[in-house]
Amino acid sequence: MSYFNYSRFFKTVCVLPRFRSFSFSAHLNCSKSDPPKRNLKHLIDGSATFTEKDPETDQWHTPVYPKKRLQSEKSFRPRVDPITTSVILFPGQGSQYVGMGKSLLEYPQVKEMFDCASEILKYNLLDLCINGPEDMLNMTVHSQVAVMVASLAAVEKLRAEAEEMINNCVATAGFSVGEYSALVFSGALEFENAVRLLKIRGEAMQAASDAEPSGMMTVFLSPEAKIKQACKEAREWCEQQTLFDAECKIAIYMFPDCKVVAGHLEALKFLESNAAKYGIKKLKYLPVSGAFHTKVMKPAKQILQKALKAIPFEVPLIPVHSNIDGSPYANADQIRFKLAEQLCKAVRWEQIMHVMFERSKGMKFPNVFECGPGTSMKTILRMNNRIAYENCKSVLA
Repeated sequence: MSYFNYSRFFKTVCVLPRFRSFSFSAHLNCSKSDPPKRNLKHLIDGSATFTEKDPETDQWHTPVYPKKRLQSEKSFRPRVDPITTSVILFPGQGSQYVGMGKSLLEYPQVKEMFDCASEILKYNLLDLCINGPEDMLNMTVHSQVAVMVASLAAVEKLRAEAEEMINNCVATAGFSVGEYSALVFSGALEFENAVRLLKIRGEAMQAASDAEPSGMMTVFLSPEAKIKQACKEAREWCEQQTLFDAECKIAIYMFPDCKVVAGHLEALKFLESNAAKYGIKKLKYLPVSGAFHTKVMKPAKQILQKALKAIPFEVPLIPVHSNIDGSPYANADQIRFKLAEQLCKAVRWEQIMHVMFERSKGMKFPNVFECGPGTSMKTILRMNNRIAYENCKSVLA
């Protein structure tokens, strides 16, 4: 099931002239007794020549050399006005809330999407999204797939209200698990397979989180903050407390003065106790049960890698920017590799926003849509690019 409103394959039909097989002797009507001069003369006389009075104006005339073309006419493709195009962003885990999806049931395909996902998951996803309970919806094993389906349901709302913004989408990206929403939207991943992958991903990440007490916190930094040094010293402090091989690192680059740090709980407590020393102005624990995008997720990565090998991927119809380096995916193997790597590597959302929205002064910006629950993507965009933020609309799930 694909929710991108284009056919994957575009066929170019080239009409080539058909040539019948023939023998030179029959075509020239000559025999072995014919003298060579007659054969040559017959060939020349029968060849295509300009016999018109003014061959330059004849409709079949082809000049020996093409006319010189002006440099200004170099491109045959019409320029596209950016304001007629769109960029679509998808939120990640943590944006879910009880009641999401209810307002979208009036739009085509939305109910079918939830039913399809529920059949694969073996529980009623729509009921969980609309009625909760909240603690169950917030579990990693449930929230990831719930956010993806709700986000793609929001795409159907956008399609119904402004279909041209779907058809004219020039780029997309998803925050952490939102990357799966972007890949489905781009035609690179089938909806059903995305549900299967996120079921496995969520279960594996939940198990990895349960195995090691860990978490994540948002840190707001002063200009002189030394967050990498803080993480290093937090790991060293843990080793002194006999917690060897402790993790503490930047897991998500949000915007210049804000990062998400993930690691073992003891390391995070060290940062909390020494915040002022490292220039941390404010910190807030996230409602997640594990250190996502760190080496704590290595067991989950190994499980996901096996699942990814069994899933077919296509080249995206529109650019999908990868979480781990900001570059668009080029092929199926790259998608598989980077989706697995994403579990243990930092999400470089700040860098992705620069790649997608950096413009020279005076250049126009595309329309930006955040499709999914909440307005977190729009809020982060405001801190990365104010002009892009002003062109951003939230299509709520």
